[in-house]
This record gives sequence, C-alpha cells and structure tokens, in this order.
Amino acid sequence: MQFDATVPVIVDRCHQARVVNALEPEWEARFEPRSYGFRPGRGCQDAIQAVHQVAKGKSAKRPWALDADLASAFDLIAHDHIQTMVGAFPARGTIRAWLKAGVVEQGRLHRTEDGVPQGGVVSPLLLNIALHGMEQAVGVRYYQTGNSAGRAVKGSPVLIRYADDFVALCHTRQQALEVKARLVAWLAPRGLAFNEDKTRVVTLAEGFDFLGFNVRRYRGKLLIKPSKAAIRRIRERLRGELRSLRGSNAVAVIKRLNPIIRGWANYYRTHVAAEIFDKLDQHLWRLAYKWARFSHANKSASWVIALYFGMFSKARQDRWVFGDRSSGAYLHKFSWTSIVRHQLVKQGASPDDPALADYWAVRRRKPVLPINNTRLRLFKAQNGCCPICKAPLFADQPQTPSDWEQWLTSTRTTIMIIKPVTGTPDTTDHRLIHAACNGPALLPAYKPTGLA
Repeated sequence: MQFDATVPVIVDRCHQARVVNALEPEWEARFEPRSYGFRPGRGCQDAIQAVHQVAKGKSAKRPWALDADLASAFDLIAHDHIQTMVGAFPARGTIRAWLKAGVVEQGRLHRTEDGVPQGGVVSPLLLNIALHGMEQAVGVRYYQTGNSAGRAVKGSPVLIRYADDFVALCHTRQQALEVKARLVAWLAPRGLAFNEDKTRVVTLAEGFDFLGFNVRRYRGKLLIKPSKAAIRRIRERLRGELRSLRGSNAVAVIKRLNPIIRGWANYYRTHVAAEIFDKLDQHLWRLAYKWARFSHANKSASWVIALYFGMFSKARQDRWVFGDRSSGAYLHKFSWTSIVRHQLVKQGASPDDPALADYWAVRRRKPVLPINNTRLRLFKAQNGCCPICKAPLFADQPQTPSDWEQWLTSTRTTIMIIKPVTGTPDTTDHRLIHAACNGPALLPAYKPTGLA
C-alpha cells in the first residue's frame, strides 16, 4: 500500500494539534492585522475584502500593486529561522524533531533540511510564524489612536497576506519597486525568494489575480470578479465530470455535481459574480443536454427535454431545470446563489480574547451558509451552537471552492435536526445538533406508538 510521504501518521497529528493549541493563542495576539491565512476566524474572503477596502473609490490613493509569488515557501522555509521565532516555547525541541524527521517515499528515507511538512497540522502555523514581520519589513505603519486607529498611515504601503500569497498596494510604481527590494533582502535569511516569472508590478487598471479573484479598476470603479483561470477550471471540471458520468443515471449526475456547483458559487458569491453565474448556468445546461442526448441516442430532442428538464424547483419559475422525474431531485444552478458581501473581520481580534467573546459569538451567528431555511432558522435561534455539547455547530467557513464542496457533502452527515420528547409534538421543539451528539440518553427522539 502506498502512502503520501508528507502526511504525518495519526499519533503525530494528535501531538501536533496539542502544540497548535498551546502555541496559537500567543501568536494570535501578535500576528499582523492584515494576515489572514490559516488563522481561526479568518479566511480568503477577509483577504479579498481587505483588498477591496484599500483599493475602492474613484480616488484610491494606492493605484499600484506588487503582485507577488513566493517560490515553494512550504518547501524552502529555513528551519533555523523557525526555531528562532518560536524562541523558548517548551515544545521547541519537538518542533525541531518534526522538521528534521524526513519523509519516507517508496521505502526510501529523504532528509528534510528545509521547509515544513505539507499536510501537517502544525505546518500552516509555523509558516505564519516564519513570515511574521513582513508588514514591518516593507514599512507599513498604522495610526494607533483617534478615529483613524487601525488605518494605514498616509504615504504608507498596505500589505495583505494569505499564508505565502500576498499583494502590496502602493502609491507609486517606485514605492512598489522599493517594497519588492526590501522583501528580497528580508526573505533571504528565511530561505525564501520571489518567483520572478509570476511576480510583477502593475496598476489597478491592468489588474491582478489574488486567491482566485481578479482585482481590477474599470473606468475608475473597482470590480472584483472570479479570475479567468478559475472560470476555465470550473468549466473544464464540469465537462470532465459529465463525460465520466456517461452511462450513469440522472440521480448520480445530480449527486456528483450539486456540491461542486454550490461550493464554487459560495466561494465567489461575495463579489461581482452574477453575470459569471449566468454564463456558467448556460454552459452547464449545454453539458447536461449533451449528456441526456448521449444517454438516449435513439430518442428525439423533445423526448429528452420532456424527460430531464422541467420546473423541478417549486420555489422557482424555471422550466429548464435538470432533474430526475422519479425522485424529484434536481440540479442546482449557479445563479440561485445570491451575492452577499462579506463583513471583514476586526483587525487584531483574537478568538482567544475573553473580552471579545461577544464579538465572536455574534460573528458566528451571521455566516453565509448554504443551508435551507429551516436549518438556518434553528442555527440562529441556537446562537450557532449545539445544545448538547455547547460547541459551534459549524467550524470556520471553508477557504477554497474544493473545501466548500467537501463541507457541503459532510454537513449532510455531521449535522442533523432532531425533535426531543417533550410530550405533545411541537415544531418549536426541533433542535439542530451534531450527529455525534445524538443518543437516547442525551436527546431522545419520539418513540413510535401503537405497535405490538
């Protein structure tokens, strides 16, 4: 049996999780305000929204961008620098042992002189620690007091980072080049360097891609859309999936494609994507029609349309929805996902700060969740927590379209609605709980009556 050489075994993952739980609260109080990658309560949407806040408006002060790409950051980050940053942390010896453990691939041991093991629980945190201080290195300064507290000082560049992917917004081209030169010198002791083929200085009028989005100003107005590369990937993905499903039934098509569609749409729903959603729906319709004609090559077009297309969704007046007549299941459309702006996380807010407990509780109650109205109502009524274990029902929102896809699939099995025994059945008694928390001793379901 072949194993991924870079993924730690279960015991190591448990020990790494313990280290993360001990190390993360300290660094969460120290991390830079515009660092969003692999941090609790933060994600890609915060990074993109931060770009929007800085670059929006007809008279944006920072019209130049250093669109940067680091070459193999996870593989090349220097171990000595990580050890220096960790300092006197009690488990520093264990961390060093993990970094130097090497990997076994096809029966051969390969030494690891640099980098952090991708797939490790502690690896993203170590990378964030290693890259801490990047804002200071490029000269980012913030107002500390007054109404402008937390905003970048006039004349200062702004750096927005998601793990090893970052963009620096600057006032002039010269400032962008100076920022790049400073970063080259700052990255060298850390064993890192720019990928020159993918690093460039551009104006916002030219635009740049960041985290799957394209950021560009059109006639003075900033629009953030899904990037062309992201659109091309989803079109190819849909085409490949339907080709592989030839010979399957409509239910299999719907089951396979719905998480993909909903996952991609939910990732991009926070910015200008309505027009893209409509075009993808047209593309998907053509693919579904082609699949149906292939499955019934000896039938007419009208027969195929009558069998597979109709007004399957009762909530929508759309007779061109692909579905299955026998089960009533139907294919979701991209355009059914409404555009909802993301609320940027408060700078410097740590989930471990007791003084901010109310802030995080309110924030967890207002996520953009692709769940039905019943579950959403229960979720809000329960303040986003399971009434049995008191833990949040949903973890932090996924960070990529594929993460959304997995989240949507797993949520169906990990979260359930149950009605406890309270005497007379009442719809208000429903609860939304973790499936693992369900049990007769904790929250018994209604017992059947009238049976022998």
